Amino acid sequence: MRVFTYLIDLVEVIDHDVIIVGSGLAGLRAAIEAARTSKDISIAVISKVQVMRSHSVSAEGGTAAVLYPEEGDNLESHIYDTIKGSDYLADQDAVERFVSIIPQEVYQLEHWGMPWSRREDGRIAQRWFGGYNYPRATFAQDKVGFYEMQTLYDTALKYDNIHFYNEWFVTSILHENHTFKGFTAIEIASGNFTAFKGRAGIIATGGAGRIYSFATYALSSTPDGIDLAYRAGLALKDMEFVQFHPTGIIPSGILITEGARGEGGYLINKDGERFMKKYAPNKLELASRDVVSRAIITEINEGRGYRDEDTGMDYVLLDLRHLGEEKIKERLAGIREIAIKFAGVDPIDEPIPIRPVCHYMMGGIHVDIDGKTEMEGLYSAGEAACVSINGANRLGANSTAECLVWGRITGELAAKHALRLISSRSADNSIPKDAIASEEKRIYDGIFHGSGDENPYEIREALTKVMDEHAYVFRTGESLAEGIRKVRALREKAWRHVDDKAKEYNTNFIHVLELDSMLRVCEVVLVGAYRRLESRGAHARLDYPKRDDINFLKHTLAYYGEDGPQITYLPVRITRYQPAERKY
Repeated sequence: MRVFTYLIDLVEVIDHDVIIVGSGLAGLRAAIEAARTSKDISIAVISKVQVMRSHSVSAEGGTAAVLYPEEGDNLESHIYDTIKGSDYLADQDAVERFVSIIPQEVYQLEHWGMPWSRREDGRIAQRWFGGYNYPRATFAQDKVGFYEMQTLYDTALKYDNIHFYNEWFVTSILHENHTFKGFTAIEIASGNFTAFKGRAGIIATGGAGRIYSFATYALSSTPDGIDLAYRAGLALKDMEFVQFHPTGIIPSGILITEGARGEGGYLINKDGERFMKKYAPNKLELASRDVVSRAIITEINEGRGYRDEDTGMDYVLLDLRHLGEEKIKERLAGIREIAIKFAGVDPIDEPIPIRPVCHYMMGGIHVDIDGKTEMEGLYSAGEAACVSINGANRLGANSTAECLVWGRITGELAAKHALRLISSRSADNSIPKDAIASEEKRIYDGIFHGSGDENPYEIREALTKVMDEHAYVFRTGESLAEGIRKVRALREKAWRHVDDKAKEYNTNFIHVLELDSMLRVCEVVLVGAYRRLESRGAHARLDYPKRDDINFLKHTLAYYGEDGPQITYLPVRITRYQPAERKY
């Protein structure tokens, strides 16, 4: 498939039909589906890292799907568990669609070579995850993301019309009359500023988890893609809902998969008590993640946690010893390796020190049930998007599943949108020259050649500490207001400059661009949380401890404003389950 390149005012323009930003599970699945839809369209996948360094490779526990209805599980149970887990903020029609499609995706991956773990009868194995009424987390040891990524990447390489642009940093969305036209990007290797012209686009850049310092995310998981949409006038939805996974190993924050509890692991306080019986007497350690994380922090706050004297971090213990050496080595080999390397403990012999860690953003770019944004021709999928199937709290193993489902959906729709424009003689296929020039001026005159004495790395460290302190598991209006004040003060500092003036592989430049996005998105998270005067799912307000369905059974929409996020709301789509009290 031919790729067209040409110059506009000395800026190179690369022309593709469908342009996907992000090369994780959602991006790769979208690329494959676009290529399957038509062999005659040209598809670009742009990533700021090499494909197999996308954060999706870090997913450990599983992909949720109903595979064995003959054994008692069923689609309705998965729908209900997901809606209940979301604290009734999920759009229920989207959940229904999601649950009906994901079993096909699990089998599709198998046909492409995915090495799913197996039961003794040879069929695909599944394990328990929190919040589910059946074991439906389909897994591949404790490295499901790596194997899914390898399977999709190998499959994508079979399509000649998929073109990969590794180590490119996308800086803006090009659009006219609210219609998608392409992206601008910097090639990290050369430092060259380039425009990508396209008929359809998909943002699949993952979550914003590195706005926290204690996080399971790769260091590259900053909110650049989400901020692209925000700066282009599109809404960010439900960004106040940040998931804190109960079991992040200390002090690094690396994830200890929920599969460890799914296999039977216990949470233990310093009194040797299996304390989840007090908080979730039926599900215990397999309650939803928000419930378990609040329980752990409550134990710590009430003096029943441990203290690491070197770091000052409080924690409890995840005990796997009773599972036995054979099971740990077979099902949790990666977890054992992580515990040995990063905590100095072998879970065969010792419990693992853990505490809740930033792990997932329930919010993201506002899209409809098809993954369409408010901009014609632009879609979003995976963690970067908010469909919303996760509402106020995501159930484990639904994230990789969501990437696959909406990767497939948006890939097909973007390809069909591009084909319609190709076949339409009246379609405008121009690219906005003024927008390209304006973006080049913003990033080079405003940032690269900016001036100031502040160290951007110190600003970034201070910013993530603000989020750790003011928007963690438990929140208050007073603390959130203080967090907003601190973030705005950091933003006002003259950090917008780059000390390294080299053109090639200027990581200092990229880090400053990342920080630019982080400052805006942190403000959106804090303002949305401050305005939501209730406790729902992962958003736990000590000053508003009850869920308020009368006033807040609605999605938060944040639009960019010069004086900060402009907040509006959108009703939740309820089709079958009215809100009820959550009990685990």
